[in-house]
Amino acid sequence: MTIHHLNQLLLVCSLVLLVAVAAVRISSRSGLPSLLVYLGIGIAMGQDGIGNIQFDNAELTQVTGYAALVVILAEGGLGTKWNEIKPALPTASALATAGVAVSVGVTATGAHYLIGLEWRQALIIGAVVSSTDAAAVFSVLRRIPLPSRVTGTLEAESGFNDAPVVILVVSFSTAGPIHHWYVLLGEILLELAIGAAIGLAVGWLGAWGLRRVALPASGLYPIAVMAIAVGAYAAGAMAHGSGFLAVYLASMVLGNARLPHWPATRGFAEGLGWLAQIGMFVLLGLLVTPSELGDDVVPALVVGLVLTMAARPLSVILCLLPFRMPWPEQALMSWAGLRGAVPIILATIPMVEGVEASRKIFNIVFVLVVVYTLIQGPTLPWVARKLHLGQGDEAADLGVESAPLERLRGHLLSVAIPKGSKMHGVEVGELRLPTGAAVTLVVRDGKSFVPSPSTVLRQGDELLVVATDPVRDATERRLRAVGRGGKLAGWLGTGDEGGERRS
Repeated sequence: MTIHHLNQLLLVCSLVLLVAVAAVRISSRSGLPSLLVYLGIGIAMGQDGIGNIQFDNAELTQVTGYAALVVILAEGGLGTKWNEIKPALPTASALATAGVAVSVGVTATGAHYLIGLEWRQALIIGAVVSSTDAAAVFSVLRRIPLPSRVTGTLEAESGFNDAPVVILVVSFSTAGPIHHWYVLLGEILLELAIGAAIGLAVGWLGAWGLRRVALPASGLYPIAVMAIAVGAYAAGAMAHGSGFLAVYLASMVLGNARLPHWPATRGFAEGLGWLAQIGMFVLLGLLVTPSELGDDVVPALVVGLVLTMAARPLSVILCLLPFRMPWPEQALMSWAGLRGAVPIILATIPMVEGVEASRKIFNIVFVLVVVYTLIQGPTLPWVARKLHLGQGDEAADLGVESAPLERLRGHLLSVAIPKGSKMHGVEVGELRLPTGAAVTLVVRDGKSFVPSPSTVLRQGDELLVVATDPVRDATERRLRAVGRGGKLAGWLGTGDEGGERRS
């Protein structure tokens, strides 16, 4: 490659990234998961689009997709709050194991009898589409005010269920007889156990080291955190365990370890996560040939209907039966089983293995993901409101960003009061912050001033709250509780528990 070709490549890549970043605004306003926009960019650049780029390397797409998924899971784990996900671990684990088995069986049966696929092909499709997508779940659910149990379960499930699904897809795609169910079950449980052990160990050791090693520049901490997370994936995969589960758990441990320079680390991880999504979706769009999709639209709609209306609800009902979860929450979780890039990436495995009709499988999965994401993503807030689980346009949480004041053993909390917050109309003195915390500055309409205890807070205000290290968590919990319940939060049943979520 010459310098001239390199310059052209860099120009094209920069333009694609700028268009993709601008498209984030479109997706956030419309409620559509951003994957649809990025897939559209890839299709437009492909051989049936204006770019006319000839690309059919399924193996490269699979490898690149795996790498991007590692980064996305790392970013998701870093943003997952332990006190939210801890109560949801049993339900998420059940959905990620037994739920996957139920979903595969029901979907494969429908694909075999309704669209006439052979059993091996039907099982592959059933396994591929049974994985909820971490990127889609993280991007959609974190914009919707839902009960922490529902959000925690869905986020943990999307982080956990990639491992068993990958094992099933590889087993079904490999030449030769399919293993007995108890052999597959043993492999899945062993890989999950190895991946979990390695992920927790790497995360704990990494957090322990980062808290005790003074790096020469603050910009090195984000790089170190991501390196530890990626290392957890590599260690888990090389130990024949689940690398995906390892990276998610390691990142979750790091994200809850109160590391130095956390805001910079979180921002860096979010940027890498967006970059991974953009690259992965654009590449998947390039791999698709739109002119070949026509014959597979109806089969995709049929399989998607079986998955959405039968397999997913049945798996949720059966797996959550022992936990006695309310029916509205089960209904929302049935509808919120979002699919995204992960099923499309997994659909490249049979292509690489040379499975018969693998291109048809890929096309069916691609159409299914696009159509049902287009339906489920934008309608999820509406379904939540109808089930009386969402809060419409009201704010469910405050935007709180924490910056450590290490030498002073304190934290500076930046608090944004959004529309609909019940902190509107509350006086500063009525916040009842713990001893050791105080509101030091209020920014309103572009002007800043030092508040008095009688200053009335308004929506749109930004507060600077200084808290000493021992009361930092209690201060954030109290602020979020007032945001939800007003000045009488804690006295009228609006407690602080479950209200803490890092923005």
